[in-house]
This record gives sequence, C-alpha cells and structure tokens, in this order.
Amino acid sequence: MSNATQSLAGTRITSLLDANSFVEIGGSVTARNTDFNLQNKETPADGVLTGYGTIDGALVYVYSQDATVLGGSIGEMHAKKIVKLYSLAMKVGAPVIGLVDCAGMRLEEATDALEAFGKLYECQALASGVVPQITAVFGTCGGGMAVVPALTDFTFMEAKNAKLFVNSPNALEGNKTENTANAAFQSSEAGMVDVVAQEDELLESIRTLVSILPANNEDDMSYSECEDDLNRICTDIENCAGDTSIALSMISDDSFYMEMKKDYAPEMVTAFIRLNGATVGCVANRSEVYTDGEKTATYDAALTAAGCEKAAAFVNFCNAFEIPVLTLVNVDGYKNCKCNEKKIAKAAARLTYAFANADVPKV
Repeated sequence: MSNATQSLAGTRITSLLDANSFVEIGGSVTARNTDFNLQNKETPADGVLTGYGTIDGALVYVYSQDATVLGGSIGEMHAKKIVKLYSLAMKVGAPVIGLVDCAGMRLEEATDALEAFGKLYECQALASGVVPQITAVFGTCGGGMAVVPALTDFTFMEAKNAKLFVNSPNALEGNKTENTANAAFQSSEAGMVDVVAQEDELLESIRTLVSILPANNEDDMSYSECEDDLNRICTDIENCAGDTSIALSMISDDSFYMEMKKDYAPEMVTAFIRLNGATVGCVANRSEVYTDGEKTATYDAALTAAGCEKAAAFVNFCNAFEIPVLTLVNVDGYKNCKCNEKKIAKAAARLTYAFANADVPKV
C-alpha cells in the first residue's frame, strides 16, 4: 500500500469498510504533469486512494481523496484512477463509494485536467442505474467537482466542515450573509444532500445504506433474515396520518427506517424500510412532524414542485434497482402559490411518468 494510506483519507476508508478488507489499487501512481515545476512535488497516489473492500461482507469499490496532496485536486492520473475503479465495479457489479475532499481541478495540468473531469463524468453516467453510486463530502467539493455528487444516487455531507458549491458563496452577487456552501443550505434549500451528520455517524449511515441496497441492477443481495413477527399489530397507526414517517417505521421490520433528503421538501417523505427482510422504497405525504411525542412542524397537505421532483427521482432509482415501491397518500391537491405554479405542472408530470414507467411492484 502507498504511504498515503496513513493519511486521513486512508483512515476514512478503514472506518468505512470491514476490518482488514481494503485492497488498494494504483498505489504507485503519481502525477504525470511536467509544467509549473509540478515534477518537483511529491504526489503519493496522486492525491486519491482507490481500491475495494467489503461492508458487512458485501463487495464495494471506494475512492478517498487526500487533501494533503495538492489539496486533493483532480488531475489526469487522479481521475484515471477513479475511472479505472468504476470500470472494475461495473464489470463485477458492485457499488461505488466516493469520499470527497477536493480543491477542484488541478490548474497546473490545464486541459489534461479538464479532459480528466470529462472522463469522470462519462463513467458516472454509464454507471447510472447499473450500480449504486454514493458520494460523501468531508471537506471541500467545489466547481466542477460539485457535479460529481449530483451525478450519484445518494450524497452524504459532514455537518460542520464540509463545503459543497459550484460558485463560492462570496462570489454570488448580493449574497452578504448566507453560506450557500454549507450542509444546511445544500440539504434543505438545494436538495443536493440526502444525509447530514458528523463524520463517524455519516460513515455508519453509508454502511447501513449499502447493507439494504442491491449490489447492482441484476443481482439483489440486499435480502436479510426477518426475525420480526409478520403478523404483528401496529397499534394506533391510524393516528399517524399526519406524520407518515412514524407509520412507515411501525410497518417496517424491527422499526427500521432510513429517510433520504429529510430536510428538503419535508412535506414529501422518501425513505427505505424493510418488509420480511426485503428492502422497500416508500413515498408518502407528510403534514406534521412529531419529535419525542411533541409536534415540531406542520405542512400543507398539498403537492409541491420540489416534493414531486424529490419523489420522482426516488421512484426512478427504485425502479432501476428492482426495489418495490410503497406509497402512502394523504393529500388535498396542489399547493396554491405563485412560486409553486412556475414548476408544479412539469414536476407533477415527472412524478406521474416515474410511477407509470416503473415496472416494479407498486402498492
């Protein structure tokens, strides 16, 4: 293994994967560029660790960017290592997990770095709907690199130090106070982020997600033995019509419930549960939120454009990976406001198409 495995990038991989399961690929690769005296700088593993390992025994491919090597910036060889990783993952049908801490494009490599970004986008597009793709942002993820998590199926973001942006917040005209790069904005306003958490909790959430997802679009290895009573009674479930997240957790095996994009369009729930050991995707309207028995939020029982787009993307993912969809409906109609009117027809059409196009079991 390369010396870079002792860095924070290596520590994250070790924490994510099963003990002693990581096998590094391309540890001897370094930067190729000879301009701007780059050849005089040490670039171990060219700033990214790539390899494979297991999560609860399931094979995954993972890359982790090392911010101590040229800021973790993406250059030619850096990107080629990730592209090679995708190629291997596609051949064997295993998820790809990216741990991002990147300064963006490596300017010293100019057009070589630009071409590297293009190859990275291409392999992500080809993998879409074939193997699950997960990105976790731990440090900076800006500029062209911000497209990478947008192309993946699920994005996780560290709560305090991570930054995700296309344009830096201070470069936005008229923006004086709002930090558009932080996790709060990206999860609740932009809808880019599925889960926000501290680093240890974030890595554990990724492990949980991988354990319930199929390995690829043809081989479902996500089933588990169900020890819960399938004939159990969900007491007082009729009182959960407002907060359907509670109803879904009551239905699920051992109350397992994992919500995606919880902070974005919270009136629409998109979550995974387990039924008889099988993973089920759930879409549900929500008009109330209860925390520890206390009502903490209230929403209109209406469809919004953001909620429809969120649900449509989730249903499309479930359909691609043969995950059944359960829908709980409690809605009066469409939200009536000028802002919603701009997008609601197209968003509702996308949601309608997603359900109509899905050939997985739908209840």
